[in-house]
Amino acid sequence: MINRLSFLVALVASTAIGASAASAHHPGIGGIGGAGGIFTIGAGTLDQGQFAFSAFVDYLRLKQLSDPTLLANIGKDVHGLQTVESRALAFAYGITNDLTISARLPWVRRTGILEGVQEDPADPATVRDRGNTSGFGDVTVLGQYRFLNNQVSGTQAAVLFGVKAPTGATNLVDPFGELFEAEFQPGSGSWDGLFGAAFSQRLTPALSFHANVLAIATGTGTQDTNLGNRFLYNGALAYRLFGETASEPHSHDPRNAYAHAGHDHSRMVTKAPIAATPHGHIALDALLEVNGEWHDKQRTAGVIDPNSGGNTIFISPGLRLTVENWSSYVLVGIPVVNDYNGIQATPTWRVLAGVSAVFGP
Repeated sequence: MINRLSFLVALVASTAIGASAASAHHPGIGGIGGAGGIFTIGAGTLDQGQFAFSAFVDYLRLKQLSDPTLLANIGKDVHGLQTVESRALAFAYGITNDLTISARLPWVRRTGILEGVQEDPADPATVRDRGNTSGFGDVTVLGQYRFLNNQVSGTQAAVLFGVKAPTGATNLVDPFGELFEAEFQPGSGSWDGLFGAAFSQRLTPALSFHANVLAIATGTGTQDTNLGNRFLYNGALAYRLFGETASEPHSHDPRNAYAHAGHDHSRMVTKAPIAATPHGHIALDALLEVNGEWHDKQRTAGVIDPNSGGNTIFISPGLRLTVENWSSYVLVGIPVVNDYNGIQATPTWRVLAGVSAVFGP
């Protein structure tokens, strides 16, 4: 049962905020897909008939823009922002052994929205605290089809495909009665397409490598705004610190979690009976990930916002504890690249934490 959790742990990654500070500060898609890291998608899929769910929080802290910076850029669509948080439920179902469909239902919150204003030329300019926004966000549905599953070499590959639907709120106003800009609304108001690929490779019985890329083609949504296309790229090493590791060929013995090796090369175990295993179905994995996102510039009514878009890369260590069919995990991201266009709030750190479970055959 340990390995059955692998898909959903990566599903969380797929649904989390990710490098959302690039441009519009909307929660990223990350990897919605197979086993792998915590944010990185691997190529594994759920078995046919398996059902999985996850509840998690992704919290992103930003470096707030200073008052002098905001006052010097009045009328240039420059805003301060302190945090972006996504609390979400994610669900996945194995249609076949090689095809899994997943969905994310997010609740999104942003805090510390500031801007410089000068309503009367005779009055001094001031920094206005516009408060926070929160509400139900856009639902993402994504499929993962595994087209390569070599159980001898431990190599897997899959394609990713999906859609983000405009289900989130887009009509929030600030305490001054002004409609928040599209980038601060919980929903984007646009239909977006998702296309990508995932790869997994077992390196040793205890060590595995996972990688994925995901392109997001963004449509025009609320306030005639296109928040910008995205390209996400992730890699992860997963190492078994505690628990069983893989050493035998694929088997469907129900006592053998390696029977689900296609779902998590970071958690493969031996075919030995549970009673022969000192710690039963318990495992602890250490992960080290590189999580990147490129974000195109935002366009409103066809006009490009120069203070939007860019590229960010996080180095993210994490831990994943699995007990029977339940798994808990935490990932801490530190940005090593913050290459943004114009003037924007930039990430300082990120935490992703949650719990997952898998049920079924």
